[in-house]
Amino acid sequence: MKFDQYYISVEIKKNLAQLGFKRPTDIQFKSIPSILNGEDVLAIAQTGTGKTAAFAIPIIDKIHRFKTSKRSYGIKCIVMVPTRELALQIGEVFKSIARHTKTKVFTLHGGIEQDAQIAKLQDGIDVLICTPGRMFDLINQEEIHLDGVTTLVLDEADHMLDLGFIEDIKYIKKMLKHRHQTLFFSATINDEIKKLAYSQVKSEAIRIQVSPKDRVSKNISHFVMFVEMDDKRLFLTRFMQDHPDGKVIVFVRTKVRAERVLKVLARVAIDAVSIHGDKDQQERTEAMRQFRAGERRILIATDISARGIDVPDVDYVINYDLPEKVENYVHRVGRTGRGVNKGEAISFCSAEEKVLLDEIQTFLDKPIAVMKVSKDGYAEVVKVSETAKQDLRALVQEHDTWLNKKSKKRKGKSL
Repeated sequence: MKFDQYYISVEIKKNLAQLGFKRPTDIQFKSIPSILNGEDVLAIAQTGTGKTAAFAIPIIDKIHRFKTSKRSYGIKCIVMVPTRELALQIGEVFKSIARHTKTKVFTLHGGIEQDAQIAKLQDGIDVLICTPGRMFDLINQEEIHLDGVTTLVLDEADHMLDLGFIEDIKYIKKMLKHRHQTLFFSATINDEIKKLAYSQVKSEAIRIQVSPKDRVSKNISHFVMFVEMDDKRLFLTRFMQDHPDGKVIVFVRTKVRAERVLKVLARVAIDAVSIHGDKDQQERTEAMRQFRAGERRILIATDISARGIDVPDVDYVINYDLPEKVENYVHRVGRTGRGVNKGEAISFCSAEEKVLLDEIQTFLDKPIAVMKVSKDGYAEVVKVSETAKQDLRALVQEHDTWLNKKSKKRKGKSL
């Protein structure tokens, strides 16, 4: 079935055609009819499979058909997301699908002055895509009114729970006075999400869409390479030199390490940009702009960005550090191989990180293929001067401190 066969507005069909959307993905095919019918939906699908369009298309269509003019008389849909980057990305998808329709979309997040945001809200909008913090600020200031909301979307629901937003979700649900539709979308599911979903939706109407057994998209080839912690920089540098034209996202564990790895690459004349929680919104937005535009081919990021990066042409993902939360492995590697594109992900695993690797493989319910390096090949990569080795000490010391803390926590849990 093609999009032009769907019972959606002509304007949306034209936008989808211009965006290159011909046939719906599996999650779109299964979700769109249920959403158009007003059912509550819990949708679980791999990253890069078109989840955003799966709820954006029917939401925009319903609002467009309901309105008699482009004038908006109050918010009809709220899309809550955990991070600013994800809010901006979803906002772009909504705006591209809503072009030439009567549906007005606005993205709201913290990190910037609120006066311009308030002015936009006062002009009237239909769809509000937002992070909880700024949204609640403006609700308390009585700049956001929820009287007309008929649809609530929780995107990356599992991450919302990880960040402690469950009470915010419940609070918003209580504030919605009229009968409304609730949509939960995520790439991973656990018992907590199921419990939350069933407690917040019309249980007789919910439709659960289950992702394939393999949590990682078939478009992604992913491997693990065993590299000692103080050699990781050398292997990262070698990889970048061997792939001079590739667009790469490098994931690290902390914002401090992000900046240090950025400097390490700069010392060998490799340009990159970083994005993490210590950057202000303007810096984060500019870093993403440069990466999307190809002005910088390497982006160094922490897990705060793992779910907010939707760049279709990322060739490689490098897990410089293994993620502490196993679910984040799926979200990280899912930044490549998006849509119909193919991608490759490589995880550097030191001896100290093998416990994390075991946990990730248990979560995936299958082993990750090992990218083997011969002794001679390894020795060739690590041929560096003593001066260069000194540069690694800060990274190694920080990692050792982190491992000691983790070890104490694990021992405490086992007692």
